[in-house]
Amino acid sequence: MGLSSIGNGLRLYRAEGMRGFARALGAKIRGEGSPDDFWTPYLTWVSFAVPGGLARGNAWCMDYAIRRLPSDAPILEIGSSCGLSANVMTYMKHRHGVTAKLITCDPWTFEGGPEVGEMLGDSPSVRSADYRDFMRDSYVRNTRFFSGHDLPFTVETTSDDFFEAWRAGETRTDVFDREVELGGDASFCYIDGNHTYDFARRDFENCDAALVPGGFLLFDDSGDDTDWGSRDVAREVAADGRYELITKNPNYFFRKR
Repeated sequence: MGLSSIGNGLRLYRAEGMRGFARALGAKIRGEGSPDDFWTPYLTWVSFAVPGGLARGNAWCMDYAIRRLPSDAPILEIGSSCGLSANVMTYMKHRHGVTAKLITCDPWTFEGGPEVGEMLGDSPSVRSADYRDFMRDSYVRNTRFFSGHDLPFTVETTSDDFFEAWRAGETRTDVFDREVELGGDASFCYIDGNHTYDFARRDFENCDAALVPGGFLLFDDSGDDTDWGSRDVAREVAADGRYELITKNPNYFFRKR
């Protein structure tokens, strides 16, 4: 978020209090026409402090799904980054009295990034491995701080390995040194990992196998104005007919029939 947006937010805060601040700083994560009651001052402060690419409208979709989960089966998040979306969903769980586990995975490696051991761009001092560790440590710190009452279970691995372990019903140790049993059903899947077509397609197929009827599915970076492979997968899901398209806000958000 740019300094001009922050300045505008502070001016509105002086004039209108936290409602004005939320309008300025929270605008990028409210979908057009979405009711404002899902967004609270607390979420404004979280989104101000925790970096992340939480797309406009995604938070509304998360709130919609968490309010209406068809069961207490886990919520799955593919891709954790610095923890913004995990913290947002954990807060929404608390707000709506939801006890379903939030289970996430991320290897903290990035498509198109430098190889391990290489420098980060033209940095004179930061290696790609340093950057990866920084992102992971940021996730751990941010979730401990904002979600310490209900820490998500976060497995440090790729989504392919995560779902292989899920199908096998394995027990893994998460980044907080807790054991978590994988496997079974899922009630809501947020796909925000590698956005290339092949990866997004596999993530969908793996989520689809776990998702219960009535469960929710949200693709990050799938809006029609993007050229990510995740958009193409979301369009295929919409055309297939097995999922009800709830909205494009602007990303594709589905309920399994």
